[in-house]
Amino acid sequence: MTETNLLQGPIHDVHVELGATFAPFGGWEMPVSYAGTVGEHQAVRTAVGLFDVSHLGKATVAGPGAAAFVNSALTNDLGRIRPGKAQYTLCCTPEGGVIDDLIAYYVSDDEIFLVPNAANTAAVVEALRAAAPAGITVTDEHREYAVFAVQGPRSTEVLTALGLPTDMEYMAYADAEWDGRPVRVCRTGYTGEHGYELLPRWADAAAVFRALAEQVEAAGGQPAGLGARDTLRTEMGYPLHGHELSLEISPVQARAGWAVGWKKPEFWGKAALEKEKSDGPRRTLLGLKALDRGVLRQGQSVLRDGEPVGETTSGTFSPTLKVGIALALLDTEAELEPGTEVEVDVRGRRVRCEVVKPPFVQARTA
Repeated sequence: MTETNLLQGPIHDVHVELGATFAPFGGWEMPVSYAGTVGEHQAVRTAVGLFDVSHLGKATVAGPGAAAFVNSALTNDLGRIRPGKAQYTLCCTPEGGVIDDLIAYYVSDDEIFLVPNAANTAAVVEALRAAAPAGITVTDEHREYAVFAVQGPRSTEVLTALGLPTDMEYMAYADAEWDGRPVRVCRTGYTGEHGYELLPRWADAAAVFRALAEQVEAAGGQPAGLGARDTLRTEMGYPLHGHELSLEISPVQARAGWAVGWKKPEFWGKAALEKEKSDGPRRTLLGLKALDRGVLRQGQSVLRDGEPVGETTSGTFSPTLKVGIALALLDTEAELEPGTEVEVDVRGRRVRCEVVKPPFVQARTA
């Protein structure tokens, strides 16, 4: 998809009104920032930020035994949760590569609602449809629902002011209404802060977003774009598909084995992932914190004693720590324990970094 035919979300005009700058992401034209990434990042960490992430995919798997079918396909164990809960999970290939990481909402034994990444929605839907038994449908609902994230220590105030439910545990959700409009409210997020994700209908998106924005401003917060979303998730060490997870980067390498139901009888990629886990991965995802001045980026070589030992997968300047940080796949044989000093080749300049185990900033999702 070229930049001339990018898809737009349901409230593109609202972002224009707010003075957003835009960039292509996953085939969509997305707001990168409004008043500046650093200020938006700090608003989320100290007060509250409002993100439009309606580009995220949505799909429903329905029919007798839908939950059991999804559980036989995706990595995490749906048996660990119940209706009204959500779960981070992975859709893998038989070889153990990651088609996508996504959130599964357990509606009932006969209905699972999925939120995959924008660019991978069609691939996830296609894979599930191809494997679905008779009686189970997989419906792509990408443009049926918007997704708004309200994230930060004052996020509860925002939802309470609109009469929306907030008293739920992490990774739980509730179906509610605002002004007669149905909204699914989830205690999830991608920032490491206490927060919520709201799924109104696509047609109701503008009204819901404007109401949220008014309350976010009243709580001392502001709208936030993709720039802040990326700096926030990198500080937490959260993976981004295409960076820390991909068809070539397995959940074992990405230290996402916690999202794999190893004791389940089956899921896509089970044999390959079990073998990799048993043998030990050839590379492992860790964090890097710059000891010298320099902004780390994706695709930079990591060196120890002048020899390559890995490559960065994401990198940014941390507004919280005020240093460069990165996630990197490091060679397991190099035995780079946290505290080890390495160098990153930043456009020909060696930047000293310390190996750390993410997150870089303490999570406050509870």
